[in-house]
Amino acid sequence: MTDRFQKRRDRLRRTVRKQDFEALLVTDEVNVKYLTGFTGDSSFLLLGPKDDQILSDSRYTQQIEEECPGLDMAIRGPATTTIDLAAKTLGAAKLRDLGIETHSMTVAFRDRLDDALPSTSLAPSGGLVEELRMIKDREEIETLRCSIRIAARGFEVLRSTLSPEKTELQIRDELEFVMRGFGAQDRGFDSIVAVGPRAALPHAIPTSQRVEESGLLLVDWGAQYSHYISDLTRVLVTGKLTPKLARIYNVVLAAQMKAIETIRPGATGEDVDAAARGVITDAGFGKRFQHGTGHGIGLQVHESPRMAEGCAVELRPGMVVTVEPGIYIPGWGGVRIEDDILVTRDGHEVLSRDVPKQLEEMIAPTT
Repeated sequence: MTDRFQKRRDRLRRTVRKQDFEALLVTDEVNVKYLTGFTGDSSFLLLGPKDDQILSDSRYTQQIEEECPGLDMAIRGPATTTIDLAAKTLGAAKLRDLGIETHSMTVAFRDRLDDALPSTSLAPSGGLVEELRMIKDREEIETLRCSIRIAARGFEVLRSTLSPEKTELQIRDELEFVMRGFGAQDRGFDSIVAVGPRAALPHAIPTSQRVEESGLLLVDWGAQYSHYISDLTRVLVTGKLTPKLARIYNVVLAAQMKAIETIRPGATGEDVDAAARGVITDAGFGKRFQHGTGHGIGLQVHESPRMAEGCAVELRPGMVVTVEPGIYIPGWGGVRIEDDILVTRDGHEVLSRDVPKQLEEMIAPTT
């Protein structure tokens, strides 16, 4: 029975043929993982006209045998670089046209191959694997569900154990620790924990600032489970709920819900962004929404498609995207609300629907 990684490679092979390449050299490590199941590093995949070969080193021989049974491999010794191994392997293949992933290849690497393969034309082919990765299969979707559930459980613990004297750093460390206890392989990315005015920084780095120093706490976090990453954001009210905070929070929530309603097959990333941006602009905060509305998630926290102005990619069933509008006011703080959404055949499913986000649910138990 053909495994799912072989099926992915066969789909990619059909795309490569349409590009009139004989083969494709995959050098992006995440793409190698997606196409083979290999979780190591410093390795390439040569996708040939019929057969495939992973190029790696002797540290990974046994791991490749375990993770990629039946996949041919070329293994270098300690005196040879992976680039030299690639040049030797490709030279022996005597290819006429070779696609290369220019986004993950240095100029020096490209020049080395060009010198070593005078009879082979090197053709830029970035985005071919990423195009496949946009559409998640059933197993990927279930893995993302698990990742989201772990992140949700972590947030429940964070919320129930929050106290005024805790710092951003403590909250981050405790959150990431409990997610691992719930089965996370790792955190999904560098968690953002921001108190008060620091929440105006969309990518705030946690500090020693304490919860009690302000009335709001923004948390942007995710879990990595079986290499797939969830991505969520919530804002907790940790002090008095002021009219300003209530108004801004409700505007962002309305913008997010409007954008989610827009998600369906055939809608574009620009459509989703425009839905959220329109609500925020109409409320008078247009200049305070400083980033796109969302992005795809999967093996990486930021994947295609993007939910932003100028993004004409149409949504298709199987895509999993974030929706995360925000309003950021320097000196005061920021509100961002983020959920993970699956595009279905007839619309969408909010995969993170069990994580509360109504304003009354965001009142922290410290108040």
